[in-house]
Amino acid sequence: MSRTDIAPGAEPAAETTIVVCTTCRHPGDPDDAPRPGAALASSTVRAAHEAGLTVRRVKCLANCKRGCSAAIVRAGGWAYVFGDLDAASAAAALVEGARLLSGSADGLMPWRGRPEPLKRGMIARVPPPAYEDAE
Repeated sequence: MSRTDIAPGAEPAAETTIVVCTTCRHPGDPDDAPRPGAALASSTVRAAHEAGLTVRRVKCLANCKRGCSAAIVRAGGWAYVFGDLDAASAAAALVEGARLLSGSADGLMPWRGRPEPLKRGMIARVPPPAYEDAE
């Protein structure tokens, strides 16, 4: 089951959503240890509060070898999947990346200005369903 948190009174910018895996953990962590992914999700909700961005918590993004993991998705734009995020510091980077993507005219997150964790930790970018490559 997923949960969505939207800053009170805020409208999501360009329908951009940050998706954070809450079950990410470090290799060797006991099953009952606090999950770094849950900590990242909570800090991302706090960071997105003033930005008018939607944060969705999900149980698994199936990127376990490169957790903590998150994605940034924009309606009509590309989706981006990130891994190797630091639970203690990546929330601000995710919010900044979502702002960049939501303000993009072409639906792509610009490389210039992208926070370092989103440059180093990019796993994939996925085109929108209606995308047609110009060949």
